[in-house]
Amino acid sequence: MSVILNDVHSRLNPTRVSQVITPNSIAECRAALFADPALPVSIAGGRHAMGGQQFGQDCLNIDTRSLCQVISFDAVHGLVRAEAGIQWPMLIQAIRDRNSSVQPQWGIRQKQTGASDVTLGGSLSANVHGRGLEMQPFISDVESFRLLDHRGELLHCSRHENNELFRLVIGGYGLFGVIADVTLRLARRTRVQRCVSIETADQILGKFESAIESGSCYGDFQFAIDHESADFLYRGIFSHYRRVATEVEIPDNQIYFTPEKWLGLLRLARTRRTEAYHRYIDFYMSTNGQFYDSDTHQLSTYVPRYHDTLTDLPLESQGTEVISELYVPRERLGLFLVQAASVLRSHHAPLTYGTVRLIRRDEESFLRWAKEDYACVIFNLLTPETAAGCQRTATTFRALFDVALALGGSFYLTYHTYATREQLLAAYPELPEFLNHKRRFDPNERFQSTWYHRIRRLIAGELALKWLESNGVSASLPHGAQWLREEWESRGCWHSNRYAICRRVDRFRSN
Repeated sequence: MSVILNDVHSRLNPTRVSQVITPNSIAECRAALFADPALPVSIAGGRHAMGGQQFGQDCLNIDTRSLCQVISFDAVHGLVRAEAGIQWPMLIQAIRDRNSSVQPQWGIRQKQTGASDVTLGGSLSANVHGRGLEMQPFISDVESFRLLDHRGELLHCSRHENNELFRLVIGGYGLFGVIADVTLRLARRTRVQRCVSIETADQILGKFESAIESGSCYGDFQFAIDHESADFLYRGIFSHYRRVATEVEIPDNQIYFTPEKWLGLLRLARTRRTEAYHRYIDFYMSTNGQFYDSDTHQLSTYVPRYHDTLTDLPLESQGTEVISELYVPRERLGLFLVQAASVLRSHHAPLTYGTVRLIRRDEESFLRWAKEDYACVIFNLLTPETAAGCQRTATTFRALFDVALALGGSFYLTYHTYATREQLLAAYPELPEFLNHKRRFDPNERFQSTWYHRIRRLIAGELALKWLESNGVSASLPHGAQWLREEWESRGCWHSNRYAICRRVDRFRSN
């Protein structure tokens, strides 16, 4: 029986899947794959992804969340092996439980921010990052993983074994198989102290550098969100977390960000943005000097189905949040924020949250988003759940992508599907080759998703051109690339229809 699934956060991806399977073992995963070998498969965990990569129209959907056991813990080398469906709160607690007799203790290095009920496999597939000041994306934390491929074979992937798959699957958005389990590199768990100050965008890079020099390991800059204010995207809260002695005790009376406070601030961010900003400042300043553990301080407050609690707001303040993350060379961050503020104002796009983080260059994954040491800028746009609302957000983000690209930057691939074909290829010129690898490792395209279908459709013309160039015929094609793109768009999948295109090329040659 078909089921309609949707993502948790934006709720803009309703997708009919043929069936949802919740396996309790890899054997059950394998059985699901072979129950109907012709049925495409999509893979979901916490369902927070917003770009359509965890669902596929009429696919069999494998829900991995029951695969949540910790398999082993290596206290000598700082490694934990866990099933891919485990979510971050459970994983962090399991590591802490196994640390009871270990000194010094181990903890995770980083997790994605915003929400914590995300699976380990999903984090690996998206190659996430957190608030680490000198960290590379998540691939740097992965020792190895096991992948159930389209043949039902369980492959061990690491830097030394099946390395090509290792690089493709991490940041491969679930297109190469079902991740069975992950061996994760840990770091020594430390105690950190939160340091909070009010800073400005033109000074923030220097503040980040000073925080790193003083021993801080995490931090971000959360800027003002009211487009009518002179502080918009300029003034904000800089929080960083410096290491202190592990013997420092955490007082019982510390202030924490409760779900009630989270909802209250979100209400204000949708209706009275300057007041929300000042309320947020007051909260963060009241936590200046507080102590946390380096692992648990990364857990995020998030209220599932929060949209349903906001239906009493004025109509213009209702809707959902759509996220984008953009990357710019660090020295151009100030210029980007000035131009981004202009774009947001001109498009009348309400911002409910925004932050700046740092990322180090990713040297390993194939579909790299961290191509340089970037400043990462995250925008949450309030989006009415209407065609006009989604179009406004799409137009706004495309304009922001153009700004980032013009400054030598990029954007994250899968928060939504608004990027144009030209923007995708400018930011990720390796996409055609990525799709070729996808079909090489999954020749029957068993693993699919809405995101994959769109990328395949948009990028297909480039694949066809590369194939024809390799066969020495592209130079003689009528009207060049345009003819080929029209041919491609009329046919769909290059892998299954390339022979039809080749026959047309042969007919052209013979004439």
